[in-house]
Amino acid sequence: MDSREYFELLKDIAAQGRECHMVVTGNSMAPFLCHERDTVYFKKAPDRLKTGDIVFFQRTNGQFVMHRICRVVQTQNKANDRPAFYLTGDNQTEIEGPVYPEQIFAKITKVKRKGNFSDPHSFDWFFFAHIWIHMIRIRRPLMQLYRRLASFFK
Repeated sequence: MDSREYFELLKDIAAQGRECHMVVTGNSMAPFLCHERDTVYFKKAPDRLKTGDIVFFQRTNGQFVMHRICRVVQTQNKANDRPAFYLTGDNQTEIEGPVYPEQIFAKITKVKRKGNFSDPHSFDWFFFAHIWIHMIRIRRPLMQLYRRLASFFK
């Protein structure tokens, strides 16, 4: 099945209020979520989203992406009063946005990483949603240091 068709199917299931899950593909959410190792569980996005939430959204070019909200800005235009979201992957230093509510179709509710379940009440989830999200500018050197230390201790 074509990946776009697959995402459209998952998007429809989530819109019905049912929980979906899929194996993570890509590295943008590493180190929290790893390519083909971890699984995400998601449901229809609620009306209120906040910094630290992981969401699926559709870019204007049609591409489906899963990233973490790093900033929410309420627009000041009274005719179009809606939040604008700015997102990034946990493995990225670039911030993408604005992304609007109609582009966001699901919120990640839990993950299975390294064989164990994690949810917003878990320490690892808390770390990436509340600490790592504020370290965007220093992520690259931290990840380089981490890789060096990890290879040293193997």
